[in-house]
Amino acid sequence: MTLKIVVCVKYVPDATGDRRFADDTTTDREGVDGLLSELDEYGVEQALRIAEASGDAEVTVLTVGPDDAKDALRKALSMGADKAVHVNDEDIHGSDVIGTSAVLAKALENTGFDLVVCGMASTDGTMGVLPALLAERLGVPQVTLLSEVSVEGGVVKGRRDGDAATEQVEAALPAVVSVTDQSGEARYPSFKGIMAAKKKPVAELDLDDLGIDADEVGLAGSWTKVADITARPARTAGTVVKDEGEGGKQLAAYLAEQKFI
Repeated sequence: MTLKIVVCVKYVPDATGDRRFADDTTTDREGVDGLLSELDEYGVEQALRIAEASGDAEVTVLTVGPDDAKDALRKALSMGADKAVHVNDEDIHGSDVIGTSAVLAKALENTGFDLVVCGMASTDGTMGVLPALLAERLGVPQVTLLSEVSVEGGVVKGRRDGDAATEQVEAALPAVVSVTDQSGEARYPSFKGIMAAKKKPVAELDLDDLGIDADEVGLAGSWTKVADITARPARTAGTVVKDEGEGGKQLAAYLAEQKFI
């Protein structure tokens, strides 16, 4: 029986760009380039490794986002995923993690799954709670923050590395897992993979398809809101200490003035 793996991925603003908030206090996704969240690439990689070890598996990538979120899906498809699902609806705009988890859970029920794989967090929100919310909504076990993961005999197993100890954890399928950036370097898409991704199917879903009312998601349905925003102040010029024989003393005096020493 084919193992159905679904990887939840997110289209996020490029961390190297000038990220800012829009007028409605949501993340401005128009004024900066976007891409597949780097931490989600580890999720795609581990899903592909599990599929390769299984010999009979199908990897689907799932995202919730605007039209440009297809770029994140295409990146995952070019890495080797088999197909993609894109939930795109204007009423989802502004959803917090609670609303997003509701949409993803319905999409997962629609798609079907044995194993759901997530990154440890998104690089824009960095909350890291989505896997737990998904597991709760789907009524399945979760094994999170894994640096090593495998599937054998209907059981997902993994290693969780903490500050003081390492744990071996497992759960019966179906289940939700999340993997860390220590789980293994994500593969780089080959030219063949990039070309093949253009022909792989991308299914489109909206809120009506999932049976979700618009007032349950978006800014109106969010449990959390950004109350106020302030632009980051411009960087000021640093203090230059010229060494003309007294540089050490000047540096020490400056550090003392700043209470560093």
